[in-house]
Amino acid sequence: MITSRTTLDRNDEMCQTLVSLIWCYVAFLTSLQIKIKFHVINSKSSVLRNDDLKEMLESSKESLKLEAMKRIVGLIAKGKNASELFPAVVKNVASKNIELKKLVYVYLVRYAEEQQDLALLSISTFQRALKDPNQFIRASALRVLSSIRVPIIVPIMMLAIKEAAADLSPYVRKTSAHAIQKLYSLDPEQKEQLIEVIEKLLKDKSTLVAGSVVMAFEEVCPDRIDLIHKNYRKLCNLLVDVEEWGQVVIISMLTRYARTQFISPWKEDAVFDGNNEKTFYESDSEEKKDQTENKPYIMDPDHRLLLRNTKPLLQSRNTAVVMSVAQLYWHLAPKHEVSIVTKSLVRLLRSHREVQYIVLQNIATMSIQRKGMFEPFMKSFYVRSTDATHIKTLKLEILTNLANEANISTILREFQTYVKSQDKAFAAATIQAIGRCATNISEVTDTCLNGLVLLLSNRDETVVAESVVVIKKLLQTQPTQHSEIIKHMAKLFDNITVPMARASILWLMGEYCERVPKIAPDVLRKMAKTFTAEEDIVKLQTVNLAAKLYLINSKQTKLLTQYILNLGKYDQNYDIRDRTRFIRQLIVPNEKSGALNKYARRILLAPKPAPVLESSFKDRDRYQLGTLSHSLNIKASGYQELCDWPAVAPDQSVRNVEVIDPVKEWAPSVGKAKQPKSDKFYSDDEDEKEDEGSESSGSEGSGSSSSSEGLCQAVCGKDLVSCPHIGPLRDASPRSDNQRVYFISTQLLQKIKSRLIKSTLPSRVSCLVQVTTPSFGPVKTYELLHHMTGKGLSAKYHFPRQPCLYQPSMVAVQVILTNSSDHSLEEIHIGDRNPASLNIHCFNTIERLEPEASVTVSMGVDFSDSTQAANFQLCTNTDQFSVSIQPAVGELLMPSTMAEQDFIKEQGKLQGMNETSQTVTMATANTSSQAISKQVLSVANVGVVSSSQSNFHRFAGRTVSSGALVLVTLEMKESSSAQLTINTEKSVMASMLLRDLKQALAQV
Repeated sequence: MITSRTTLDRNDEMCQTLVSLIWCYVAFLTSLQIKIKFHVINSKSSVLRNDDLKEMLESSKESLKLEAMKRIVGLIAKGKNASELFPAVVKNVASKNIELKKLVYVYLVRYAEEQQDLALLSISTFQRALKDPNQFIRASALRVLSSIRVPIIVPIMMLAIKEAAADLSPYVRKTSAHAIQKLYSLDPEQKEQLIEVIEKLLKDKSTLVAGSVVMAFEEVCPDRIDLIHKNYRKLCNLLVDVEEWGQVVIISMLTRYARTQFISPWKEDAVFDGNNEKTFYESDSEEKKDQTENKPYIMDPDHRLLLRNTKPLLQSRNTAVVMSVAQLYWHLAPKHEVSIVTKSLVRLLRSHREVQYIVLQNIATMSIQRKGMFEPFMKSFYVRSTDATHIKTLKLEILTNLANEANISTILREFQTYVKSQDKAFAAATIQAIGRCATNISEVTDTCLNGLVLLLSNRDETVVAESVVVIKKLLQTQPTQHSEIIKHMAKLFDNITVPMARASILWLMGEYCERVPKIAPDVLRKMAKTFTAEEDIVKLQTVNLAAKLYLINSKQTKLLTQYILNLGKYDQNYDIRDRTRFIRQLIVPNEKSGALNKYARRILLAPKPAPVLESSFKDRDRYQLGTLSHSLNIKASGYQELCDWPAVAPDQSVRNVEVIDPVKEWAPSVGKAKQPKSDKFYSDDEDEKEDEGSESSGSEGSGSSSSSEGLCQAVCGKDLVSCPHIGPLRDASPRSDNQRVYFISTQLLQKIKSRLIKSTLPSRVSCLVQVTTPSFGPVKTYELLHHMTGKGLSAKYHFPRQPCLYQPSMVAVQVILTNSSDHSLEEIHIGDRNPASLNIHCFNTIERLEPEASVTVSMGVDFSDSTQAANFQLCTNTDQFSVSIQPAVGELLMPSTMAEQDFIKEQGKLQGMNETSQTVTMATANTSSQAISKQVLSVANVGVVSSSQSNFHRFAGRTVSSGALVLVTLEMKESSSAQLTINTEKSVMASMLLRDLKQALAQV
């Protein structure tokens, strides 16, 4: 019965176990099914969410698109992948909504590198956006363009960077400096062209650009110190106003620059007199007497300028800026001035632990060489209970560096508290710090050693083990005086389990076995029992102990030594096996060992030098403070070493900048000449209003007369009547005196050109390419306003192909206004413009235009190298008429002249995507050289380039607004065909100009 009951009980237990296993399996399947369903639901919801966003992006309502883009940017900010929406987002890149376009560009910057093929499809849109009136759109377009890392668009990126570097907006110029680094990483062969852009941007006076261009300089050409010479003082003066991260980059660069251009201020016999102010009653005779005794060190004014302008940045809220200034003073300032950075660095210890870690590392390096800097702030380095372990360790390092005879008692009391810490790693580091203090300060060596011996009875194995290791190092300095300590450690040997501590005790037993002749063999006996169970480091020291005892006391230890050597011979670790073979051949004489046995004592029992307990930061000063290499104590990639001070100071005149007096550019005076303003107290605003009123009053005729008079005075130095270059225009219609029109000779225009155009050409215009005199051709007149539409006022305009006197970037336009009505028209002027940002120089208001009278007025329009029409209103005192001036692409150019070889050279720079070419079928009448020039000049305002080849016809010009070079080449082929090639950065203009030239050359 008992057996059957036992069997039943076992069966019940097995059934219960099986049921529980089944329930566990069912629960597992249920949870797995829930997880799968949850994942499916999440994936479906994400798919549905993406579909909703796509529908919103494809909607016709701007509000829905804007809301969708806000959600997408929010997803990106949360770290979620939104790359699936790229096709739907990129469609909205051409949106007219500024806010929407900004968000689209934010998205494209993030995913343009991943979706390069789709981004390339919109590259023309990005190029158009580079001309957008909004500076943020232009900058965003350049940022997206530089994010498409495809080598084929390198030329486009280069052109975009060059144009952005000359942009009026400092924000766009800053973005171009950022794009330089991206382009350089994509194609390092563009280095020379990028250096030219960097050189141009370094001259920029905007604080927004300075930091970015210096960063580009450090990335592309950090060795080109010559680019900094002329901009050194400007960068020093702008430093306070530059953005914080720009300040860090500039300070780092100027630190390297100063080490190459100034002599060392650290000379021992130097006497500083550079920045010290004399006391009020200090006598000059005493000063002269001191100078005769010691030749003073006179700091370079530029060196002092750098130190003076960086000192206020020690109060910056940005810790990186403060750290940069601190390292600059450490590497550049005289030793007695470095201490001014101390308070700022101590202030940073209140920041986050990441900041504390870097600052403490740099303070640890500084405190080794100059303890006096941080000794007054020693309490700031006391360890807090909330500090992380790595912060505690660094503070220990600094306290140890600051220890001296005066404060060692205070520091040791602090260390006694740290040893009791629950943080074992920190307690072990404290014991090492105590050992360093005992080594550096001989007066406290015995005190520290006794304290460490007391720690051997600590319950914590880590503390005991570290104490043993430190005691072993200290005993090496005075082994004869501390044999009792060695005996005490031998007694504790059985209780110590940490391998490093056991190995240290065995080493001490073997090294000083003659001082403990009775204890050392007993320790070896104990080790022989546990040899196979010990760690490798303990086994190695056991073999060493056995060898030393064999040489000193072979009678007692011979058998133990042979036993241990036999155990080591078959050990699993090959290091131990090799050591055993070596020791056997060294101490046991036989035929194979030869004469080596004679030197066994000298090898194993040779006196060892005492170890030097040094700081781990001792050698870190070879790296620049505040760098990654200093933090890691390894030379990091991209690290640039500081040069040694030059023995002789380089020529400081290289930093001198010629101050050129600003030349007042002549502007034609319109209307009444302004009277010099009086210096009356209340007269400023009133005089301005009077001047404005006098300018607006008067007819166009009087304005033309006075402007011509001012023109003569500015160019020739003569008045209107006596000027030989201006005379009345003879025409059939009778005019009154105030309506007389004057013509200007080409000689005067050349003078105007040399006075105005040459001084105002863009800086990128090559010295090889000069603007030449305008190419005169048949003038085409266009209707601006019909007399029926204008209620009797008609207007026609033409492009005179002359330099605009008002602004070099404007295209000159002459407008002929005619009154076809039977009554006079009053106050004819230009009204509103569309868009409002359109840059137009308006003609002066025409107060009265009599019936059947005409007047010719001049305007200037900045078309920004675009054929887009300039829309504005032509107004009278009673009506407003909307009109527009549509320029032909050829009128947006100004002629240039150059040699043939220069033409070919410039053409070689504009290859690839900057070249547009097509085969043209020429009309028979247009095959001669004269006919070709006539047809080309009728279409485009370009200059003829002389050619040594009869079948080549070359023409050169520049765009009026940006100064971009436009090269036209016509290569004649057989059977009235020719190859027409246009090279320019303006690809849109090239295609339009090619179309017009092809049509002109083909017509009879």
